[in-house]
Amino acid sequence: MYCIETQNLSYHFSQEQQVLNKVNLQVPTGSIYGFLGPNGAGKTTTLRLILGLLRKQEGTISIFGKPFLENRIPILQNIGSLIESPSLYGHLTALENLRIQQVLYQCPKSRMMEVLNTVGLSNTGKKRAGQFSLGMKQRLSIAVALLHNPSLLILDEPTNGLDPNGIIEIRDLLKKINRELNITILISSHLLAEIEKMVTHIGIINKGNILFQGKLTELQTKQNLGASIQIKTNNNVEAITLMEAAGFQALMEHGKIILPKIEEVQIAALNKKMVQHNIDVYQISHHRNDLESIFIDLINL
Repeated sequence: MYCIETQNLSYHFSQEQQVLNKVNLQVPTGSIYGFLGPNGAGKTTTLRLILGLLRKQEGTISIFGKPFLENRIPILQNIGSLIESPSLYGHLTALENLRIQQVLYQCPKSRMMEVLNTVGLSNTGKKRAGQFSLGMKQRLSIAVALLHNPSLLILDEPTNGLDPNGIIEIRDLLKKINRELNITILISSHLLAEIEKMVTHIGIINKGNILFQGKLTELQTKQNLGASIQIKTNNNVEAITLMEAAGFQALMEHGKIILPKIEEVQIAALNKKMVQHNIDVYQISHHRNDLESIFIDLINL
């Protein structure tokens, strides 16, 4: 079952500016779904439409298996969100910020300390939110989003501007929330290396069009056709000649020989042949496309 599903979702700011073009988003229940795309690809517009912050123009949106338009209030009551920058009262403490939201949500007061414990801010005491680091502000905003115990969390660039330690903290926190609280998470980001370490599913959008959607492992397997073998020797020119004579297409980049992915027995045979021709082999390594390489390849098609 899909927690979020859109069909032919389209949006334009003007006749000349089409932002989304028949986007069919499918976010599985229980997943961490990474929504990727370059600036201006349509990520934030999609999230705003899903949350009802923009008026839908074309297509349909279903959340929790129900049409959004007809069930807007009960659906939103079960969603936590953080779009763009944290929205906090800087002169109030973490607990006081949560107290305001607790009154609005009409949820138990006990939830305030529960979510502060979840995000690691239970010991901030009387320190005002305005004195928090950006990472602490992000975690407090996530605590606010979790306060009413939602089933779905929608986050737009939650690690934007954070230092490496803050990024790791948010990544570990989101994985914990998904695993322990069984909350589906839809997260947009441009930090591809972090997304790769966090998500179970992925959607790639460019110029308003979905280029890929599915499990991260499926994308890696699909694009692994472009994986390569890298070889470094003391005589790359002669080594390439031997490889081409054996029927392999090889090229040289940055002092290394690049071969398309081949079987292990073929690698061993090539290595043996090079040694027999007095070529010293310094390195043989398998280079698999990472998410960043795959992403660049897809958006440049």
